Amino acid sequence: MTDPAPVPPPSRLRWAWWLLAWLSLGLGLLGVVLPGLPTVPFILLSAYAAARGSQRLHRWLLAHRQFGPMIRDWQRHGAVSRRAKWFAVTTMAACAVVMFLTAPLPWMAMLGSAIMLVVGTWLWHRPEPPPG
Repeated sequence: MTDPAPVPPPSRLRWAWWLLAWLSLGLGLLGVVLPGLPTVPFILLSAYAAARGSQRLHRWLLAHRQFGPMIRDWQRHGAVSRRAKWFAVTTMAACAVVMFLTAPLPWMAMLGSAIMLVVGTWLWHRPEPPPG
């Protein structure tokens, strides 16, 4: 699964892609320190939007020591590393425990946990990047 070659958007939409890229990057960076807020999906969305709104940001993301490999793996293979899968599932499990301990109504924790279960299942079915 490869990311299609970025098509330069019409000038009237470029600012929206640029804004989405930066907002997604900000949310992804917050996800590094806030439990329950995912990092990888926001970084991938940021790269997708940057390819259409900010070539400079897109090049920076691809060259980034932490983000670059995950973005390239996703663009080339639709792949997620096993380490990222384990981290995501462990974080989701911890969040589910917190929800069950703190939710005012049990159905709230069950709904959130069910959504995380679906996401975790989808994530584990993604291929892993080829070695090398």
